[in-house]
Parts: sequence; C-alpha cells; structure tokens
Amino acid sequence: MSLPPNSSTDDASAPSDPPISITPPLPPTTSSSPSQSFSKPPITRVYSRRPSQLPSTSPTMASPDEPAADASNNNIDDSHVHELQVAPRYNLRDRSTIHPEEKYGFPQLHAVVDEPSTYQEASQILEWQLAMSEELAALDRQGTWDLVPLPSHTVPITSKWVFKVKTKSDGSIERYKARLVARGFQQTQGLDYDETFAPVAHMTTVRTLIAVAAASSWPISQMDVKNAFLHGDLTEEVYMQPPPGVVAPPGYVCRLRRALYGLKQAPRAWHERFVSVIRVAGFSASDHDPALFVHLSPRGRTLLLLYVDDMLITGDDKDHISHVKQQLSAEFQMSDLGPLSYFLGIEVKQSTQGYHLSQSKYIQDLIARSGITDSRTAATPMDLHLQLRPTDGVPLKDPSRYRHIVGSLVYLTVTRPDISHAVHILSQFVCAPTSVHFGHLLRVLRYLRGTSSQSLLYAHDSPLQLHAYSDSTWASDPTDRCSITGYCILLGSSPIAWKSKKQAAVSRSSTEAELRALATTTAEIVWLRWLLADLGISCDVATPLLCDNTGAIQIANDPVKHELTKHIGVDAFFTRSHCHQKTISLQYVPSELQLADFFTKAQTREQHRLHLIKLNALDPPLSP
Repeated sequence: MSLPPNSSTDDASAPSDPPISITPPLPPTTSSSPSQSFSKPPITRVYSRRPSQLPSTSPTMASPDEPAADASNNNIDDSHVHELQVAPRYNLRDRSTIHPEEKYGFPQLHAVVDEPSTYQEASQILEWQLAMSEELAALDRQGTWDLVPLPSHTVPITSKWVFKVKTKSDGSIERYKARLVARGFQQTQGLDYDETFAPVAHMTTVRTLIAVAAASSWPISQMDVKNAFLHGDLTEEVYMQPPPGVVAPPGYVCRLRRALYGLKQAPRAWHERFVSVIRVAGFSASDHDPALFVHLSPRGRTLLLLYVDDMLITGDDKDHISHVKQQLSAEFQMSDLGPLSYFLGIEVKQSTQGYHLSQSKYIQDLIARSGITDSRTAATPMDLHLQLRPTDGVPLKDPSRYRHIVGSLVYLTVTRPDISHAVHILSQFVCAPTSVHFGHLLRVLRYLRGTSSQSLLYAHDSPLQLHAYSDSTWASDPTDRCSITGYCILLGSSPIAWKSKKQAAVSRSSTEAELRALATTTAEIVWLRWLLADLGISCDVATPLLCDNTGAIQIANDPVKHELTKHIGVDAFFTRSHCHQKTISLQYVPSELQLADFFTKAQTREQHRLHLIKLNALDPPLSP
C-alpha cells in the first residue's frame, strides 16, 4: 500500500505557471437602458507563482517575514487601476529545513535504526515487513477477528501500526517489533467496554521475592508471553475497520473476538484468562498481591509473579517449575528467557554474593536525552538545608522537559533509594517548574552520572528477619508547614521497601509528626509480614521498628499525654494496637544511626556514604 504523492505549491522543481487573469463579473444594472455604462473600468488583477529561489533581501526591509511593500502604492489613482498589479513576494522558509519539534524539549538523538511512524514508510523496509507479517500471523493464529458486514447504527473504531526496535541491556538490537494497536479512545463506556482494571505486581513485591530467593538460594527464571493481550477473550461487541495490510470486501469490518492492544478492556481480559489457566495448574492468587501466585505441595513451594506479560518463577520445587513452564507453553506462546537478567528495565546480575539490581542503562539513556553538555558530577543529589518554594526563579517556558525527567526519576527510585528524597521534593513542582527547580534537577542528574553503576545487593547470607526505620521532619515545608515521612524496611541486610512522602496534615509538634510516620511505617510492616507469609517466611516475633523520638515511642506504647494527642488518636491507637499485638516492637535509635533520616532530608557527603553502606548500595563486581 502506498499513499499518492503530495502536491505542494512551494515545490522548487515545479514549472512556472503563466499568470492567471481574473476579471470580476460586472454588477447587475438597476436600469433596463442598454446605453447606461459605468464611470470606472473593471479592475483586472494578475497573480503569479512565487519564484523557486528567494529574491535578495533589501537592506531596508524590516523583517524577512514581512512583504516588501511600496509606500507609493498606498494611494492608488483611479486612472491606473487597469494596470497589472503583481502580488507581493514573501521570504518563506525552505521546507527541506523544517523538522518536527523536539519531544519534551530534548534534542533529537540519532538512533542506530530509525523507527518508522507510518505503515507506508514501514512497508518499504524488509525488516519491518517481516515484523508486520509476524504480527498478522499471530493475529490470525489466535482468531482475533472475523470479517462481517458492518451492522447498522454502529461506528467501528480504527487502528494503527506501532513500530519499536527492541534492544538488549547492552544497547544492541534484539528484534524488530511491529504491533497493531486499536484506537481505544474511540470506544464508548457501556457500549463496547465496561470494567478495565487489571492488577500488576507491586515493585516492593518484586524486590521482596528477589530477596527471599537470594537468601534461600532459589534460582529465578524469567518468561515472557508473546502477544499476551491477544489471548484475552472479549465479552463485548467491538467492531474495527480493517487495518492497513488486511484486505476485506467492501462494507465489511472486523468483529473482534480476542482482545487487541489498545482496547480499554484488553489488560483485564488478558489477566482473567491467565488466572483461569494458572488456577488449573494448582496455583492460587495471594490475598495481599493479586499478581503473586503460590503453589504448595509436599515437594515444596512454587512462586509466580506476573507483571502484564513478564513473569518471574522461583521456589524450591524444581520439578514443578519445569512442569509449570510446559503447561504455560501449551496454552500460550511463551519465551523462556532463562535465569533472571533483565526485568522491566532493571538489570540483575548474579555473583557469589547474591543478586545485584541496577538501572545503569536506564540512567545513561536518561542523561543522554536530557541534553547535559558538561561532564560534571555531584557527590550528593541535593544541597544541605534546601528549601524550595513555588515562587523561586523564573517559570520555565516549556515545562514538559522538567516533567518528563522527574517522571523518569520516579521510576529510577525502584533501585535507587538514595535519590528518593530529592525526587520527592522536585516532583512537587511539576505543575509550574521554574529555573531554580530545574537547576536542582540537573544536580540530581549529575549525581547519577557519577554513580550510574551503583546497585543494590540482595545477599545470599542475609537473614530472613524483618526490621524497619521510621523518621520524620517537623514543619519542613516552607509553603504549608507540613512534615515529611520517611521509612526504610529491610529483610536482613536487603532493603525491600522505602518511601519519602509529605504528610497530609500539619503537625503541632515533632512528636506528633513522628507518630504519623510510625503509623505509616506500621501499616507497611503489617502488609509485608502478610506477604512474607505467602512466600513461606514466618514472622512469629515482633518486627523491630526503630525511631529516634522518645516521646513518640512513649505515646505509641501507652496512652500518656492525652491532652496533647487526642486530635491524632487514630494514628496513635493504630500503632499502639500493633505494639500490644506484638506485630512491632518500638525501639530507640540515635539520630546518627537513623537510616530513615536518609529519606527525610539532605545529607553531608560522609553521612550519605554511610547510609549507602547500610543499604547495601555499592558497585557490582567486575565481570570475569
């Protein structure tokens, strides 16, 4: 298929057309006498095509984009209206130099392989032709649609081809991927879709699973489902125009039988299909993370974690793991990727010490897109005692670049807890960022440039005992005087959960702010204890929760100082109830040893380095 060539009136190669004379028709006369005539002759204008080459610009011209007007033409004498009047010539830009605007304000990067944006462009390249043929073959194999006459009073949706070059963790090309995507934004709720929610694995669950597998010496296998959404069954009637590359009789459309990428209900349909298959294999979904599936047998435990179409399988029952892989391959078109190495943009390296998690390639790509021209680095991600306000600096003309970088940094905190507090502060200004905010954002990028190889170690010799740190600031936000909650939870020496978040209410004292932080940390501990039980880790003893505020510890243990705490009774009672149930054990820790301090305020270089050591954040060993 191809599109007809576009014609352009500015094409330099087009031959020059002769002048076109246009004579307006005479107005009708109000009298029937044929001898009546007009006092003025008719106006004749002649228009000519602009020349292929721009004329030389006069030194007196005010602007190249302004027409060259003659002041003497302002007053036109009636006796000269019959003379030829040539249209003014404009100094126009050459169309060959016009390029699309830079996305998010980033400079255009020259990729090794350009990704086509249209079907016509891709159909001229052999690699993309093969990729589209493979996609259409998969659609036909799954019975994705039937060609039927278009029902009356039905408006079908349309579709488009999306092309992507898949790369490996080292940046080399893995494969060419062509995806047919339905334009789901054309769907109508209640007509061709209803429920859309589909769960995915929580990142804390991913880290906890890797920590447990490392401490238990379980191998972790990774599998991928090809064309996962095509396996979902549709219960609604959805009609789609035949996509480019599919020949259909006139008046016929595609009645979708299986879910297609882009449909609003496609993720939910795929998840329901996968759950039905995995339950037949003897798995049951966890009550605390619906994307975690557990199988118990006398031989051992098998764990499967699903994130859309990527899954991790581990456990101590190797025979059942092999059996599950065979069952899944019989139901879906699977790719066995072997031992865990690259999952959701996270690089996983295995050594004699354990698993090393990093996002070095992600950091390098982000820095390359950000357009930083210098080679400077920073020792810490944020200045000491920094207080940013919305009114600092000059508003950015294009805030999309700031927003895109901050959004990328949010995902980077999956393996980089050392930038959590800085990203939390900068993300508060994505609505209206200023030059000051952008300057501190560049400091975070320079810090990442010098520490791009840093990774989190999940050691083999880590004990499977949960302990946590909780901390808060007091009235640290200069705008609304809210405090910041910070916590970090470790399984042995492996960090599995951390957060830096501004509290929703203003605290009247530092003890009150610490109590709110303790309640938030306690809720996360309760959930993690339930999750660890699903993973086969018993938590019979109380989880140590370390805090550096003695007043908060006393109030959480006993109902003292009622007059000072009655307005925060919910948080205090929640923490106190779990203290009495032996879920947590509140302990005092000096501020110098408070690890959660890392998530509430900027640190000095020495403090920053010590906290990184406690978090097992270090450079991975060199490959042999």
